[in-house]
Amino acid sequence: MVRVEAATRKSQAERRDEAERRLVEATMALIAEEGVSAATFEAIGQRAGYSRGLATQHFGSKQGLIDAVVNYLHERQREDLEAAHVAEMDGLSALQTYVTGFCAFLKDSEQKKSYFMLLSDAVADARDTRALFAQSHERVKTLLADLIRRGQREGVIRADVDAESGALMVGSLLLGLTMQSLIDPALTIAPVEDAIHTHIARSFALETR
Repeated sequence: MVRVEAATRKSQAERRDEAERRLVEATMALIAEEGVSAATFEAIGQRAGYSRGLATQHFGSKQGLIDAVVNYLHERQREDLEAAHVAEMDGLSALQTYVTGFCAFLKDSEQKKSYFMLLSDAVADARDTRALFAQSHERVKTLLADLIRRGQREGVIRADVDAESGALMVGSLLLGLTMQSLIDPALTIAPVEDAIHTHIARSFALETR
């Protein structure tokens, strides 16, 4: 009996996780296709195959919705970096791999597009949700700064590079590329990606790779 009840509880947890994943993915798809205003709880629930009530239950508010989207994307990024085995690379190679993964996601996924559309909406309307994006970008800055410091300890990144400033520089380059791709959907990302890689190597490496 105990085993059956435990299995049932696990199944319920799995169903909750699945529902939230589908709702978040529906949110991002709606935003990418129709804009931020289209992502109502009713539309999200319908797109995901659920009711408005379930979407409201999971997110509760616009802030809860954005928080779920941000966490989903950070988790996917973490999984992608693990799959690329960045922990086994030196800091500089890991930093370049982060850029490669970011650009690949940008080229092939509407999900990152939806994130930056939400960000633009929050900034343009001076909404309280800007704090969620500030926290998200701080997480990225911390990750990149840690990679730079790791590279410095390993002797592949110059010791005089300020890790925090270097992380902000890389993040800003990728943010600018993303915003430009939203303004110009026909933008070819590959040459810009190559230029970012070259700039990082020249700015950080003991010698250009």
